[in-house]
Amino acid sequence: MTARPLWQKSSFCGEKEDACVYVSAAPGTLVRVADRADPAHLVLATTQAAWVDFLAAVKESG
Repeated sequence: MTARPLWQKSSFCGEKEDACVYVSAAPGTLVRVADRADPAHLVLATTQAAWVDFLAAVKESG
C-alpha cells in the first residue's frame, strides 16, 4: 500500500481554498506541486534541487 502524500498549503493563499498552491515532498528527490490538496490535480513534479532554485528566484524577485 502506497502512503498518501502530505500536502502543505502555501502561506500566500488567497481567501478562497481553490486559489491555493499545495506542495508535497515525495520519497527520494521528487517535489509535487498541485493547485489543490488532491493528488489527482497534480500540476507539476520536479526535483528538490530545482524546487529550491525556483523558490530562491521567486524570493529574489520579491
